[in-house]
Formats: sequence, structure tokens, C-alpha cells
Amino acid sequence: MDPRNSAQDVVRCDVCNTPVPPLHCDFCQTNLCKACVGEHMLDFSKKHQIVPFQDRGSTPNYPNCSEHVKELCKVYCEQCDVSVCIYCLSTQNHQNHNLVDILSIIERKIKHLQRDLEELEKCIHPKYKEIVNTIPLQKADLNKNSQKLTTAIDKQGEVWHREIDTIITNLKSNVEEMESKHLVILNKQENEITRTISEISQTIAELKKLLDSKDVSLVSTYRSRIDEFRRLPPKLKVSLPNFTPQKINTEQLDKQFGLLSPFSITTEDHGYSLETSEAGSSPLKPLLDEPRIISIIQTQHKYLSSVTCHSDEEIWMCYSKKIMSLYNLRGKLVKSVQTKSGNSPADIAVTRSGDLVYTDYSDRTVNIVKNTQIQTLIRLRGWRPCGVCSTSFGDLLVVMESDDRKQTKVVCYSGSTEKQSIQYDDKGQPLYSFGSTKYISENRNLDICVSDHGARAVVVVNQAGKLRFIYTGPPSTTKRSFYPYGITTDSQGRILTADCDNQCIHILDQDGQFLRYIDNCQLSSSWGLCVDTRDNLFVSEHYRGKVKKIQYCK
Repeated sequence: MDPRNSAQDVVRCDVCNTPVPPLHCDFCQTNLCKACVGEHMLDFSKKHQIVPFQDRGSTPNYPNCSEHVKELCKVYCEQCDVSVCIYCLSTQNHQNHNLVDILSIIERKIKHLQRDLEELEKCIHPKYKEIVNTIPLQKADLNKNSQKLTTAIDKQGEVWHREIDTIITNLKSNVEEMESKHLVILNKQENEITRTISEISQTIAELKKLLDSKDVSLVSTYRSRIDEFRRLPPKLKVSLPNFTPQKINTEQLDKQFGLLSPFSITTEDHGYSLETSEAGSSPLKPLLDEPRIISIIQTQHKYLSSVTCHSDEEIWMCYSKKIMSLYNLRGKLVKSVQTKSGNSPADIAVTRSGDLVYTDYSDRTVNIVKNTQIQTLIRLRGWRPCGVCSTSFGDLLVVMESDDRKQTKVVCYSGSTEKQSIQYDDKGQPLYSFGSTKYISENRNLDICVSDHGARAVVVVNQAGKLRFIYTGPPSTTKRSFYPYGITTDSQGRILTADCDNQCIHILDQDGQFLRYIDNCQLSSSWGLCVDTRDNLFVSEHYRGKVKKIQYCK
């Protein structure tokens, strides 16, 4: 069958739609028939490489050099993590660096992409769909439980209404009874006094009659009752009852009415399991026997503190002054930002959307930098923010201490809304020391890791705020006391923290077990830490104003 008329014909010239084009431009990824090749080649804005259709993809498509735009990069510098052209090689920038063929790097990357794609398609994506399908069931259970609780509360309300109605009825009955008793007494006294008044009136009339008659016999028989009438009736002192309403103790009523058990969400570290084949799983990255310095960025300032990766090619840094600077890996300053208040930033982080966040201890604020505009995200009262990091869910974790420096806590924010506060362990004891430098990082298992300089410890809690462990240094060591500063975590769940006094980095596993030091890279006053997506470590040297990029795992 003529393939030009076949129903299975899917390949056509991308210019004129002619079936079965014999040619292909490898640089433009364009299928071409012979008639359209000339027109395609006349587009001088791009380079072209025409090959037979069956040989498509055989021509390497080298990237253009970022420094020398017209040159192609055929070599890759592993130390600088950048592709370079022949002109770049002639400079001193890459002298004595490890240079490899860029195609070998591409081949390695493609294998990694294929592994990622396979795991995403076969394992991770189906597992996420399985998990999300359970949420409607949880919502239904939630609604059912809420209706059950509402019914129980209504029934309790009816019981209370009946009891209150009974109390009111009894009180009204008591009022009526007291009124009746008092009325009987008053009526009796009224009758007695009325009778006495009648007798007094009769006596007055008789006395007048006697005086007028001058009858000796009647006058002689008169008996005086004046003493009797002088005894006035007793005065009844009636104490009328009062009703004294009692002050309603709302808290006591709440407890008597009934209590709802507290709402809580706990996170199981391994609540979901991901079954992966050996071929599809992400490869482990074992530690190198000898960590090595890949490159050094010399900044324009001393007193360098925090660092955080903006991307694999750029890194933010902050100083003990009011400046935050973005450098590329070749040591070139990309841009600088000044804090809104003019105070020094306490710590910096980069959000999932790539925006810079910084804490202002003196101003009690957490701020976000969008392009060149600084917005105050959180303004605290009675507390001052210290360390900050962005979580895998896009929230912010902020370490803060009270104004009197007697309390420390970690607060999780979604935007500017507080979601969670972590301050005490199960025994009610403070998790963190007071009044000292603290940095924070979230691990891949969602643990919250805080380097507590004052406590000489790394304090790790799970996502629910439950204490998992406290690391105070390896079991046996010849080094001086452990005083941690910066902290970060890598893709393997390892925890790395800077030990400034001992000029080294501690590496722990996610359960707090000491793995090794990085102490062979001539570190001095190591302070801030961060890792990129390739698990390269960046260490800021406080007094030297340098950032060292270190490879510590394979």
C-alpha cells in the first residue's frame, strides 16, 4: 500500500503538510519535504542542520554560551555547575576545574529524567490519586459526626430548658405561698383593729350620753376601759422577700453543660507507603568519603549570616546590616534589596513561588519581597521573629521569642494566618531555650528542626509538634562544646547544622543519629546553611564574607 494514501499516515511536512517528509532539521525539530528545505534554510535567525528523516536526533544541539552568545557550549564545568564555551576555557575562571563533555552530562540527565518520569507515572501519581480519593470519605464521616454532635447538643439543651422551667415554676410558687401567708396575718390584724375602733367609737358615744343625762345611778356604774384602749396594737414589721439573681459563670456553665473533646490532626510519618520497583525508585545519595569545595563566592560584605537558594544558579544572602543580596554562582551580584525598616534581617527564606521572605527582629515583622516591593506579611505583638523557613505546603515556620526574652515558640503561618503554635513538650516543659540565636528548617518527613544555640542542641519535633529527639553532639568527641547556628535538610532527609566554634558541619540522619562531620573544607566562622536541588551545600563564613559550595554526597 502506498504510504502516502495510508490511513496510518501520521508524519507530515511541518511547513506544507506533505506526507512522509524525507528530511528533518535537528536544530529546529522540524520535518521537511524537499520543496520546503530552501525556504526553511532562509530563516537566518536560527541555525539549521538538515539530516535524513531516519537520522533525526543524531546532531547534538549544543546550548549557546551565556557569556559569549554566538558560541556553543560543548564542555561542562562541574565545579561551577555551568556549561562553558571555548572562550570561557581561555579565561582563568575555570582553571584546574573538572571539565567534562557536555553530552555525557546530558546523557546522565536524560537517565535521571527517565527515572523520575517512570517513578512519577508508575508509583507517585497513582498513590496521590489513591490518597485524594479517601478525602471525600473523610468529609462524609466529618459531616456525619457533626450531625451526631449537633443532635446530642440539642438534646442536652432541651434537658437544660426543662430544668430551668422547673426552677422558675418553683420560685414563682414560693412567691405565691409567701404572699398568701403574709396576707393572712395582715388580714387578722386588720380585723382586730377594726373591731377595737368600733368599740372605742361606742364607748365615746356612751360617755357623751352619760355626761348629758347626769343620771347618778348610770354614772356610778361606769367602768373605764381607757387603760385597755391605751394599749395600742403591735406594729407588724413585714420583711418583704427579694429575688437576687446570681451572676452567670459562663465557664462553669460550659463545663456543666458538656465538653467537646479537642479537635486534633496528627501526621503519621509513614502513614502512606510508596511501593517502588528498584528500577523506578530514586537513587540514594551516599555521603562522599571526602567532601570537597566546588566553588567559592566572595561577597562585597563581611558579617555574612543566613543564605538561602533562590535556584540552582542563584543564592540569596543577608548581612548584619540592612542589605540582602542575590549572587549567581560565578560570584556576580545580581541585585540587592534593603529592608523596609532599615534594620538588619534576622533570617531569610525563599517561598515555593520564589519570593524572598525575611524576619525583622527589631520591627517585630515578617516581610515578603515581590519584585522590588516589600510587603509586611505578619506583624507581631509581644513577640519578635527570629528564624524562618518555607514548608513543602507553602506555609511559613517562624521561630519567635517574647519581648521579655523568657519564652520561645515556633509558629506555622498560612499567609498571615496562624495555624499552629509549638512551645512545650508533653510534660509542659519548654522545648526551646530563651534569648539566643535560633534557625529553622523543615525535613522531607515534615519534621521541624530548630538549631538552638543557647541550648547547644538541635531540637526536632514532628509535624504535630511532638518532640522526636534532641541532638547535643556525637556521643564521643574531642571537639569543643557544640554551639549550632544555621540548619538545613537535604533530599535524603539528612539534617546538616553549622558548628561555628568547631569550624565544621554536623550531618545527622532524620532520626538524630550522627553520621559524620564536614571538617576538611577549611571552614571559618561557618554560620548560614542551605542546599540546592542537587544536594550541594552552601556555607556562609561570617567574618570572611564568603560562601562555599561543597559537594558532600554522590
